[in-house]
Amino acid sequence: MHCVKCGSDRLMELSAEIAIHFSARENLDKPHVFVFPKVMVCLDCGFSEFSIAEPELRNLGGAIARNESLLSKLCSANLC
Repeated sequence: MHCVKCGSDRLMELSAEIAIHFSARENLDKPHVFVFPKVMVCLDCGFSEFSIAEPELRNLGGAIARNESLLSKLCSANLC
């Protein structure tokens, strides 16, 4: 396997804990979603990539759906 950015073969898989936050000021009060992916890191250029596991992806999708539902309600009430 080679780095997609620099072509190096010096890659290392590491465990990570990532808190995903919704952007924009109005989302500051929204809880973040924790994911615990394996991260592939290039030891030469630092390029990193990861995939979110299916159960965590469902949690993230649910949080996004709840956020979109709230936004839709606020907009229909002319509050957005």
